[in-house]
Amino acid sequence: MDLKALDSATKYPSIETYHKLGDKGRLTEEPNFTFEGDALLTLKVDGTNVRIIHLPDGDWFIGVREHLLYGRGDRVRNAFEGVLDHLIPVAEGLAPHGGDMVQVYYLEVYGGTVGSQAKQYSASRLMGHRLFDVALVPLEVLQRPVTEISSWRQNGGQGFFNESMLRRFADAEGFALTPRLDVLDAQDLPTSLDGMDRLLRKTDYRMGEVVLDEGAGAVPEGVVVRTLDRRTIAKARLQDYERTLRAPSGKGR
Repeated sequence: MDLKALDSATKYPSIETYHKLGDKGRLTEEPNFTFEGDALLTLKVDGTNVRIIHLPDGDWFIGVREHLLYGRGDRVRNAFEGVLDHLIPVAEGLAPHGGDMVQVYYLEVYGGTVGSQAKQYSASRLMGHRLFDVALVPLEVLQRPVTEISSWRQNGGQGFFNESMLRRFADAEGFALTPRLDVLDAQDLPTSLDGMDRLLRKTDYRMGEVVLDEGAGAVPEGVVVRTLDRRTIAKARLQDYERTLRAPSGKGR
């Protein structure tokens, strides 16, 4: 197997911010997207984005956003803040699923010593994980040149589960999802910076679902907003709105 092809085909695509970025990393009043229909709000967990790549025959690999960390049988090994010790038992419990698709499970691993906000989830360095997306990659894609695979991925080639598929999969495989906050009609989504800031400040009550011990800070990172079919998805981080709205020059716009 060409590991470069596997790595490229399974990388997680970048998610744009809910409001467009302007100068000096501050947000503008212009939303990046127009949402239609129902929009799902989920808690954005502040850890590291990790993927478990599950092949039809039961073989598997673990990777972070930019590269592979580990392959079953120690074919690839890169130590990373205890993430491998946490996830290898999860991958080892996966059964072969057959078919002609690679299944890619995207998880946020948090707590421990992962990132600067680990203390928001655990004071004693406990580590947890939450599933937030699943994608399917046809095996035939792995036979293409890496440059072609990269273009395929960047143009939406990966087939992501919609919300109902994701819930069924998580229930069947025993994965906990990132906390679901609310489903809003797209017309009720905030369009202003102030409106999104107010929404983000109402999410701390759900941090209890991901906090791992009593001493954690429990300050949320933000939310992810997506349509139920996942065709439109955006992220909103509390610190981005704080930096913009509390900038010295008025409201930083």
